[in-house]
Order: sequence, then C-alpha cells, then structure tokens
Amino acid sequence: MSKLTSVVVEHNPSAQPITHTVIWLHGLGASGHDFEPIVPNLGLAKDTAVRFIFPHAPKIPVTINNGYVMPAWYDILEMSLNRKVDVAQIISSSAMIDELIDDEIAKGIDSQNIIIAGFSQGGAVAYHNVLTNSRKLGGLLALSTYFATFEHIQSIAVNHHIAVKIDHGEFDDIVPKTLGIQAMHHLKSLGLTPIYTTYPMAHQVCLPQITSIGDWLNALIKS
Repeated sequence: MSKLTSVVVEHNPSAQPITHTVIWLHGLGASGHDFEPIVPNLGLAKDTAVRFIFPHAPKIPVTINNGYVMPAWYDILEMSLNRKVDVAQIISSSAMIDELIDDEIAKGIDSQNIIIAGFSQGGAVAYHNVLTNSRKLGGLLALSTYFATFEHIQSIAVNHHIAVKIDHGEFDDIVPKTLGIQAMHHLKSLGLTPIYTTYPMAHQVCLPQITSIGDWLNALIKS
C-alpha cells in the first residue's frame, strides 16, 4: 500500500462498483482539500462510479518564498518566465503519484481508467507523470500550469494517444498563459492533440470551466 495513503483526501461515489479514478494534484501552498469541493459541481452522470483522490504535497522549503516551509511538490528556484525548478523533486513527486496509481490498480481499476489532473505546480507533476509513465493511463488534465520538464522528455513512453485537456486563465499573473501555450506546442511536437481552452480569469478555476471539465470527464468515461 502507498505510503501516501494516509495523506490523501478521498471522495468515493455512491455508484458501485468503482470503475474510474481521478488523481488530482493541488498547487503550491494548498492541500488535497483545495479541489475537493468542485466534485459535486462537475455534473458527472449519476451512474458514474469515479473515485477522486486528492493527495497532499509534502512540506518543503521553497526558495522563491525565502525558504519558507510549505506544501509543495517541488522547489521553485526562481520566478523568471523560464522559471528554474528542482527537476529531481518533480521526478520524486511523480514517483509518489505512481504509488497511488499502483494502489488503484491493486483495487481493480484498469490503468486506462485512471486520469491524472493537476493545477499549477500539481500540473507540472501531472505532465511529467503521464508522459513518462510505463502504464497506459486514461487522461491528462492540466490547469493553469506549465510543462516544467519538457527538456527532459524527448519522446512519450506509452501514452502516445492519451486525451489531454489544458485550461488557462487569460489574466493569470502567476503562471502566464504563454507558458500554457508553450506546453500545448510541446505536446503537439510529441504527437499529442491537446484541447487548449482559456477563460477570463486569473490563477484560479471558474464555474464554466468546471462544467467543461465535467463534460470532458463524462466523455472519457463513456468512451
């Protein structure tokens, strides 16, 4: 069993048996509770049997915040447009998510029914995890984020045809939308066909976006 089991928020559906899992990573300084409230607003079909897992990032010193210890999937060393990050920590966090994937597979969930989602920092880890994963996964949802390890990924391990949805805020001043566009182009260069959508918002999520995510999840689950 994953050593992360005790540090996740888990939302189980009323419909049984569970057939799909969404593992959703929060952003810098947040927690697994951050996105838990949106589940009822996704508008998933009533007979949908999806477990949502929201892991908590470990608490580490973050350089750009003067070394303050806070929940973070990796250290951010500088905040230039091409920000410098601790790639080793991204890889380590990705391995932690692999443990959660292993747990779900052990519970009977097909890896192709496991969707990885992430916001901001969590999205950077989600990109790395899905594109380097040795198991076929069900989808990648990247929210207000960037592809931090693109220089380290020259080809996709297994998930060549995975469904990818990228959402970004037009007025995001934390992760500028240019980084979201850059990620889209990197994914296309790797042969993927991501859906890229912007919303009139800052570094956040909004209700029309949540509705769209729900539609996307419903379509994936029914496919």
